Amino acid sequence: MIFLEIINWKELLYPYAQAVDELLLKFRSVDKECRNLGMYSPIDAVTGRLKRPSSILEKAGRKQIPPDKIAEEIEDIAGIRILCQFVEDIPKVIDMVRQRKDMTVIEERDYINHTKPSGYRSYHIIIRYPLHTALGEKQVFAEIQIRTNAMNFWATAEHSLRYKYSGNIPQELQDRLKNCAEAAFRLDTEMATIREEIMNAKRLNEIKNNLVTNILENIQNLYFVAKLDDMNEINREFIRIWNGEDMDALREFNEKLNIMAEMYRV
Repeated sequence: MIFLEIINWKELLYPYAQAVDELLLKFRSVDKECRNLGMYSPIDAVTGRLKRPSSILEKAGRKQIPPDKIAEEIEDIAGIRILCQFVEDIPKVIDMVRQRKDMTVIEERDYINHTKPSGYRSYHIIIRYPLHTALGEKQVFAEIQIRTNAMNFWATAEHSLRYKYSGNIPQELQDRLKNCAEAAFRLDTEMATIREEIMNAKRLNEIKNNLVTNILENIQNLYFVAKLDDMNEINREFIRIWNGEDMDALREFNEKLNIMAEMYRV
């Protein structure tokens, strides 16, 4: 399709850029809130992108969409990608999206249980998102992709190759890509079998980090009120316990410092 009409790309794309910014903020805030409250977050990372004019034109031409219908018929100009550590986290994120009142789910596409012939796996949700702009209220379409880190690694590599070969990836390379997609899914499946071990290790590491943070804060505060010789001994004791990697000893030392801090009112 040859476009004869002039498209004001700045005017067209600005609302979508605003939508991406707001969606990134909202889902990153969900992740941050879960972590701050000590809850498990199914969100590992959130990224966003705005479709380039060249990609929009290519898609519009392929689907025979006229310029004045681009905003109505191309649903993925604005997009965010939510990455999960485990396949089991994907349904939890899907429910998060479905339950939100600040966006409307229009369509869902399950490419995880219904894998594309190329091997592509991901879960896509098309939403209608309301914006409050300088020119008034506006609603735009946006796409939310939900996938694991392994799925994302494969999809990013496949996208680069598709771009290099203008969509015509050699068959031999397609076959190898599909084998890689299956290997990535096997990795996700295998990781699921040790999920509980991984989660326990993360919780233990978080507890240890919090203990050390509290210990170092107490040591720093005590420096101003305790004798220098006492502080040198406390530092030596901390280093000895830290090197011993004994969580119980670390807890006991932390409690000892909490009592000292209370005595000195620091």
